[in-house]
Amino acid sequence: MIASALLCLALNVFWESRSDPVISQAAVAHVVLNRVRDPRYPDNACSVITQGKHWKGHPIRNACQFSWYCNGLSDYPRNRQAFSWAMHIARLVIDGVIPDPTRGSTHYHAHYVQPEWRTSKAFTGRIGSHLFYK
Repeated sequence: MIASALLCLALNVFWESRSDPVISQAAVAHVVLNRVRDPRYPDNACSVITQGKHWKGHPIRNACQFSWYCNGLSDYPRNRQAFSWAMHIARLVIDGVIPDPTRGSTHYHAHYVQPEWRTSKAFTGRIGSHLFYK
């Protein structure tokens, strides 16, 4: 996997789950890779993560697959230690060191939100602060 894919995956782990246990961070990374393998989604991690509505090359606020990407805030990870850890987790997942704890999930959300799509998916379990579906 090329360096840009590792960076994209690490950013997603950082912004979506940096305060969660390792297994939850790995689960978030696996969802992205599960989408890459699914023909309904783009075939690389960066395109999966940046998928959503765009206008003039910029993501439309709150119209993305992963909320951090289009929340209008900077995507620069200011916590270097947490981002370094996210890079490490992303690499372990890419290399197959950490198996998929999500049972093939392609979706997740934080436990404190209730997106409409959740009722149309099969619930696969809770890991850390996220609920997973396929």
